[in-house]
Amino acid sequence: VHVIHDWAWAGTPNEGAAWLRLQRLSDTWHRILLIPVSGGVIVGMMHGLLEIFEQLKLAKQPQNQGISLLAAIFPTVKAVQAAVTLGTGCSLGPEGPSVDIGKSCALGCSEMMENNRERRIALVAAGAAAGIASGFNAAVAGCFFAIETVLRPLKAENAPPFTTAMIILASVISSTVSNVLLGERPAFTVPAYELKSAAELPLYLILGMLCGAVSVVFGRLVVWFSRFFAYMKERFDFPIVVYPALGGLGAGLIALKYPGILYWGFTNVEEILHTGKSASAPGIWLLTQLAAAKVVATALCKGSGLVGGLYAPSLMIG
Repeated sequence: VHVIHDWAWAGTPNEGAAWLRLQRLSDTWHRILLIPVSGGVIVGMMHGLLEIFEQLKLAKQPQNQGISLLAAIFPTVKAVQAAVTLGTGCSLGPEGPSVDIGKSCALGCSEMMENNRERRIALVAAGAAAGIASGFNAAVAGCFFAIETVLRPLKAENAPPFTTAMIILASVISSTVSNVLLGERPAFTVPAYELKSAAELPLYLILGMLCGAVSVVFGRLVVWFSRFFAYMKERFDFPIVVYPALGGLGAGLIALKYPGILYWGFTNVEEILHTGKSASAPGIWLLTQLAAAKVVATALCKGSGLVGGLYAPSLMIG
């Protein structure tokens, strides 16, 4: 992701969106529009490639013994699609693909060992925990994510022995390897906050209710855009490359006004957390507009078929 991002946005400082917001639009509009569209075109072409592989996989399925090479290709292509999506600035996050990669690797190992359903779910849970742990550098979060989401279909008495130990071990090892290879540093720095008066507590209650309402709108927008693009596919039958390109175009158009919606790692979140500490930091009214723009841009990108997660955008919106 970083290699593609550095190449696509060469010459743009690390502070990204803050820098773009301070530049003249006449100097930057072509990059803000064309780079996400180019990413969408590449992702769309890979969707076409995956359709071909899917047909080949179905044709050879009766002859398959164990794990097939075609089955291993899918997570690899998905990982490249996610890297292109995020590297070109489209409004999604890296955590969803990280979980998918972990689950796919675990599922492949499960198919080679011919495990039953319960054992397979446990292995997939361990892979998902590893994906979250490496993506967020948070082993404990990976454990809880896997237990609460992936293991939910299993009853306690049906869970394979040492399931929890498998999840903890996979999560800790994944986080450790990530620390060794990428370095141990937080995704973003949270400023020190302190509760000065109990009178502030009702404000946090209101904030929680507001965030809950926004999350409902966000989820429904994702579903609506997904259905909209599915309708377009049935109604007009455009080439598959068109839809992710439209998602990239939509993100670029929104970014002309609000460049903060572009994916720039957690730099944009860092800037928002330190609002008021620098001249380039956005004000309260701009933050409100930015949250609304981020909701629309992320739902549009996800519904169009661009590959990425919703967790990092949710952090920024919150």
